[in-house]
Amino acid sequence: MDEEEKTAGKVYIASVAVATPSFSADQAEVEKHLLDRYSDRLSSRSRSLMHSLLTHPAIRKRYFAIEDPQDFLSEDPDARIWRFARWAVDLSAEAVQKALSRAGLSTEDISGLVVNTCTGYICPGISTYLIEKLGFARNIRVYDLVGSGCGGAIPNLEVAGALARGAGGKAVVSVSVEICTATFQMGDDLSLLVSNALFGDGAAAAVLWDRPEGLELIASSSCYVPEDRDAIRYVHRNGQLYNQLSTKLPHLVKKAVAQVVRDLLQPRSLTVENIRHWALHTGGEKIIWFVFDNILASGVEKGNFCIMVAFGAGLSAHAFLLRKV
Repeated sequence: MDEEEKTAGKVYIASVAVATPSFSADQAEVEKHLLDRYSDRLSSRSRSLMHSLLTHPAIRKRYFAIEDPQDFLSEDPDARIWRFARWAVDLSAEAVQKALSRAGLSTEDISGLVVNTCTGYICPGISTYLIEKLGFARNIRVYDLVGSGCGGAIPNLEVAGALARGAGGKAVVSVSVEICTATFQMGDDLSLLVSNALFGDGAAAAVLWDRPEGLELIASSSCYVPEDRDAIRYVHRNGQLYNQLSTKLPHLVKKAVAQVVRDLLQPRSLTVENIRHWALHTGGEKIIWFVFDNILASGVEKGNFCIMVAFGAGLSAHAFLLRKV
């Protein structure tokens, strides 16, 4: 069997890149702005909890898709969705351009595009704006995925991988983007307090191709627990999105994540000890594509395995097994 036959039907991640807004704030600045604006709405217990969350050392600084904090805190729903659309497209485009450059490709080399988000809804989707902004071919195959929450990058990668297998030598781009500030709410609600202390805005893009270069997509797995969907989801109140998180979430996620990892390892006679790199979305400061980008920047040796794991709305957990070639 020659080399071409060995690699037939296989797909690889050629490159990954991330993009963040220029505006950033450390957690002390965030606390000041929130107290200045909302102190009268919060109980002393909520103010104390918010302080504890914002002074935790796990997160020091976050990026926000805004120009002025005061404008952001007073925007109406129409302004909010406009801001979501503008920043989602701009950050996605920046991440795509970086990823293409790292792979040595141009938009002419791309035959497929998959975009996922859960923090805003526009119709037509983000993909069509990227086609126009970046100059992708008008016959490109595109998919816009919504509703998967924080774990949406891995189902995205599954769809993008399927497209890349039939791309005839061309490449496919996978994009994940979240403008979490477009769902900002404040109140005496643990879910909101936690959300406002953890989430930021940003985008990531991966280029997939059928050349035996990069990290091979070996297999993926998912686990859905729909009866626990209320543990992590968005709900609508007065026509706007509110994040909902359960205090039981860590326990629920632990079981689902363990299941998807077992589903990847056991059929391949692998153990946890065989996996050299873990790109984990554990919530909070760990965002899967950003963690994966850091892993690649640090270097992955040929033959090393990497597992990407994320969880999100559903309740769902997803994992992908990769191997450096």
